[in-house]
Amino acid sequence: MRRLLFILDHIALFALIALLFHPGAREVAAPWAFLVFLFLAELFFLIQYRKRQNRTAASWIILLIWLLLLLWECCASQWNIAHPVLIPSPENVFNVFYSEWKQLLEGLYSSTQLLCIGFAVALSLGVGLGLLTGWLDGLRQVAYPIAYVISPIPPVVYAPYLIALMPTFRSASALVITLGIFWPTYLNMIVRVQSVDRRIIDSARMLGVSTPQMVGKILLPYVLPGLVSGLKVSLATSIMMLTFAEMMGATSGVGYFIINYTHYGNYTNVVAGIILVALWVTVLNKLVTLLEKKLVKGGEGIG
Repeated sequence: MRRLLFILDHIALFALIALLFHPGAREVAAPWAFLVFLFLAELFFLIQYRKRQNRTAASWIILLIWLLLLLWECCASQWNIAHPVLIPSPENVFNVFYSEWKQLLEGLYSSTQLLCIGFAVALSLGVGLGLLTGWLDGLRQVAYPIAYVISPIPPVVYAPYLIALMPTFRSASALVITLGIFWPTYLNMIVRVQSVDRRIIDSARMLGVSTPQMVGKILLPYVLPGLVSGLKVSLATSIMMLTFAEMMGATSGVGYFIINYTHYGNYTNVVAGIILVALWVTVLNKLVTLLEKKLVKGGEGIG
């Protein structure tokens, strides 16, 4: 079964490549950018195929991708049954990465910079204040009920107000991302502190550990593995907040790229922007996974 899937994967890929050089019903851009994408996707698949234990799952995933691209190519370029504006051909979409690479790269840099700022500030405040609140009973009894009421409010609700209130758009966007990550992190830290083994707490108190030492040297290492494990959820939330904010008044970023060309009706660029976001998120998730493996492995013995 595994060998048959592997063969089917490459039959689908070769069929897709053959279609790119077959004259279609719609005039399209040169297929070279699309071919580069296919080559990179196939290379990534082969690397993963060699590494993964469940090779059948990897084969199914790439087969579904090839079949989806085949259907897209046939409907948009060969049969011309797709809407010519709303569903551009894959050759035209991937050609955007060649023709508009500078604009895409600048937008990606701007979004990544803003994401890092909001993400870092939110995690720092959420972890620091959450640990302190969870440790100090008096502060927790006052702050936790307030946070419990405010945290369910999605930042997208008051994002337009923040954009109007803050001096610059970038500061407003960073604040939207920060609020979207801060409250879940803050509450999570309070709950995790309450779940710390009481024997650890009692031992630290007998040694006369100060509050800064308790938070920095005992509580933080204890909650770190759980914090790192939840980074993917936090990352997904922050990217959602970022793209929403960029669609509301930015002059740069991947969200701005998408909404700007939507206003012009250039859906070729819009689809390219969506694909860029998907690739961007995939790379960020991969980096978080690598970070999680290192930090969680190092923190397994704590607590």
